Amino acid sequence: MMLSWKQLILLSFIGCLAGELLLQGPVFIKEPSNSIFPVGSEDKKITLNCEARGNPSPRYRWQLNGSDIDTSVDHRYRLNGGNLIVINPNRNWDTGSYQCFATNSLGTIVSREAKLQFAYLENFKTRMRSPVSVREGQGVVLLCGPPLHSGVIPEPWKEKIQKLSYAWVFNEYPSFVEEDSRRFVSQETGHLYIAKVEPSDVGNYTCVVTSTVTNARVLGSPTPLVLRADGVMGEYEPKIEVQFPETLPAAKGSTVKLECFALGNPVPQINWKRSDGMPFPNKIKLRKFSAVLEIPNFQQEDAGSYECIAENSRGKNVARGRLTYYAKPHWVHLIKDVEIAVEDNLYWECRATGKPKPSYRWLKNGEALVLEERIQIENGALTISNLNVSDSGMFQCIAENKHGLIYSSAELKVVASAPDFSRNPMKKLVQVQVGSLVNLDCKPRASPRALSFWTKGDMMVQEHARISFLNDGGLKIMNVTKADGGIYTCTAENQFGKANGTTHLVVTEPTRIILAPSNMDVSVGESVILPCQVQHDPLLDIMFTWYFNGALTDFKKDGSHFEKVGGSSSGDLMIRNIQLKHSGKYVCMVQSGVDSVSSAAELIVRGSPGPPENVKVDEITDTTAQLSWKEGADNHSPVISYAIQARTPFSVGWQTVTTVPEAIDGMTHTATVVELNPWVEYEFRVVASNKIGGGEPSLPSEKVRTEEAVPEVPPSEVSGGGGSRSELVITWDPVPEELQNGGGFGYVVAFRPLGVTTWIQTVVTSPDSPRYVFRNESIMPFSPYEVKVGVYNNKGEGPFSPVTTVFSAEEEPTVAPSQISAHSLSSSEIEVSWNTIPWKLSNGHLLGYEVRYWNNGGEEESSSKVKVAGNQTSATLRGLKSNLEYYTAVRAYNSAGTGPFSATVNVTTKKTPPSQPPGNVVWNTTDTKVLLNWEQVKAMENESEVTGYKVFYRTSSQNNVQVLNTNKTSAELLLPIKEDYIIEVKATTDGGDGTSSEQIRIPRITSMDARGSTSAISNVHPMSGYISIVLFFIVNTL
Repeated sequence: MMLSWKQLILLSFIGCLAGELLLQGPVFIKEPSNSIFPVGSEDKKITLNCEARGNPSPRYRWQLNGSDIDTSVDHRYRLNGGNLIVINPNRNWDTGSYQCFATNSLGTIVSREAKLQFAYLENFKTRMRSPVSVREGQGVVLLCGPPLHSGVIPEPWKEKIQKLSYAWVFNEYPSFVEEDSRRFVSQETGHLYIAKVEPSDVGNYTCVVTSTVTNARVLGSPTPLVLRADGVMGEYEPKIEVQFPETLPAAKGSTVKLECFALGNPVPQINWKRSDGMPFPNKIKLRKFSAVLEIPNFQQEDAGSYECIAENSRGKNVARGRLTYYAKPHWVHLIKDVEIAVEDNLYWECRATGKPKPSYRWLKNGEALVLEERIQIENGALTISNLNVSDSGMFQCIAENKHGLIYSSAELKVVASAPDFSRNPMKKLVQVQVGSLVNLDCKPRASPRALSFWTKGDMMVQEHARISFLNDGGLKIMNVTKADGGIYTCTAENQFGKANGTTHLVVTEPTRIILAPSNMDVSVGESVILPCQVQHDPLLDIMFTWYFNGALTDFKKDGSHFEKVGGSSSGDLMIRNIQLKHSGKYVCMVQSGVDSVSSAAELIVRGSPGPPENVKVDEITDTTAQLSWKEGADNHSPVISYAIQARTPFSVGWQTVTTVPEAIDGMTHTATVVELNPWVEYEFRVVASNKIGGGEPSLPSEKVRTEEAVPEVPPSEVSGGGGSRSELVITWDPVPEELQNGGGFGYVVAFRPLGVTTWIQTVVTSPDSPRYVFRNESIMPFSPYEVKVGVYNNKGEGPFSPVTTVFSAEEEPTVAPSQISAHSLSSSEIEVSWNTIPWKLSNGHLLGYEVRYWNNGGEEESSSKVKVAGNQTSATLRGLKSNLEYYTAVRAYNSAGTGPFSATVNVTTKKTPPSQPPGNVVWNTTDTKVLLNWEQVKAMENESEVTGYKVFYRTSSQNNVQVLNTNKTSAELLLPIKEDYIIEVKATTDGGDGTSSEQIRIPRITSMDARGSTSAISNVHPMSGYISIVLFFIVNTL
């Protein structure tokens, strides 16, 4: 039905208003799901969810089994938003299919069906069951007969969960029958099957039924099983009592379980196979001693005929059945919201897969779509021709087969409006270069589509060879010239009105690179500039961009090397301190608002060679190594020469080695290293050089050891002497490991008395040993011997060292020193003196004397010792205690040992000097001298008597102290130099100097007399330096 012009204009206005308010039809966020309510549940309500979004907000209503639910009348139903709450659910009234309807001003949608069922399990009827009497060896079936129940799991879980599960109790609960190859409980029928009855099976059997929904459990009446007394049942062939249907539909993705169990004697063995002979896939499992075949995740390739074979020694029986595959509908192509202009045609495709193939039906605003001449459905696709605004609404496509149905929802919005550029305005400015192609867009929003025409200024634009009109209303201009520039206006019009938009077309000259970068060849460390200068239209702003090997150059990140230099028409690239990594392709790209140009250049950076590779030792001897390697990167400069370096555990770092050839050119990759030490572990590396310089060294070769050879170097510094009586001590510096030339290294020590022709030889096996001691009672003290030391290893003996003369051990002194005397020097020092002992040749060289001392309270065994060297005949003992008696003795010693002690002498140290310092030091000065006076120091009983005084003085600029001795308590100093003096006074005693007075500072002498005392002294800080002065002193006579 066509609408009037007034209706179209009104609907057009409403459509525009809807666009401004962003109106939207209902779209489900939540839909109701299948539910099971356990009868007797403590929960007194059930909620079916329904929620939709839309603008305006949707309103909701519900249907049960196709009839509307009036929540205002039936108070057992209540709406919470879109959710339906069923209060005190009742299985007689509330069981069925529910659907939710969501509606706003744009239309209505209906939800998928949700089934509500009630689960219950009644008790068994309380009646006694008759005994079942069988013969031993006979098979038996005990029937369960479950009570009334409900709770079939609705789609989509029906195939996955059993509604009831079965078990059997033997005699007393909870002693359940254990299933095995002889006993089987069917989860389809609930019956208990015993293939062959044994005497242990006699007893009462009770069927236990459990609801998998409510977990309720009920027990039936016991069924007694008794043995007949008329003998044992003979053997018979299998009889299949449990078998699957001849045809069983199975849903895609479900888990299929096929049961098969047979009675027989002997107990039959169950086997499975496919009738077509195809092997079972790995996913198939056999359960319950092969009585159940389980196929998880059932797919179409699992469909087909299956056989269960029950077999024993008496024969076999076969049960067959076919599994057929079905699949609920599944969307392949959903419908989507469509906004389309009036009078246009709509093609809306809706497609789903499933088995059997789904059929389709359409709803509009929750009701079946009425078909007419212009509204047709074909293979699920909806077509509506010559659309009008009344066709707008909410549409739903439903795909269904006998196993289920699915919904797809979308909104159809049919619009009618005059042209409007507000949502898609024309470009204000379009810039293009001379000779290019330009498209000027004109795409107003209009329903139905508008017709367009163009003007330039006041002139109508006409089509010709370079100018054409596009189907979408745009204008196309080819090979643009300067004359094409100007303001273009597009006017769009349909039956509801017209509108126009303008574009300013600016035509510019093309950008050209007038100074492009060129290929360059540089060395590492240099700096270069790659030029990039352009000529461009003055109306355009340009931007320079550089790419290096395809990557945009980041001048902030790489600022230490890259910098863009030049003016507004120049984008030169400066590269500082070029490195090898900067080799590659550089592209300068210049962009304006209308075009872009670029130019590329290759930059080759030459550097010293990279490290050679794969350095190997191909052959090794005792003094040579044959090396080979592969050339590394030449870094754009051919290798001129190679050098080989070696490292051992004994070298300091890497050392350049001698090779054959001596000079290795860049084309040679093998060389022989010579002059190596035998039996030394070496590593080698190779360094390549080119015109730029030496490169990085290669990785070290594997460690190799040169072969063994006879040692060539004897030990050095062969000497000896010393030791104990009857010993000849021979010493040497051990040969370093790198010169031992092999394993099993040792020394051959040869010696003979001077004048004898025959050598005595011995072997020292330790390579680190520095000496050998020959002991023999026949060795005379301090006798000369000729000595030499040779070397050997596993390969043989090497050379001997030059012959040298070594003396045997000396004879220790036999005479004690004489004329021992000792006297005290101070309270802490004693001087001991003696006469030298007579000496003979066998004593060798006298090393010196040893003085032993101890105090009166100490033990001689714990005495202290002082040694003096050579022929010295006195020693000063220091650090002693004052006023204490000490004992001392002296003996001589040489390298053979010590002689006897002299007689012991004793001496007492002097008392300590007074602890009281000279006090009240007073000074007077004139222009030529200083007069000092101080108080007398009196010694205490345990202190040494005062014998005089010492005056210590120096200038403030000197460290060298002068001393004046006096036995008076005054002194006179003649000081010719006018400078400050530092003075202090000490008492002198036989026990040493006493405590010093406080330092006094006497200021430099002036023309006036001055005086002072220690009480007026300021802090004194010693100064460095030394100035020689002449001091004259006069001692006053008191």
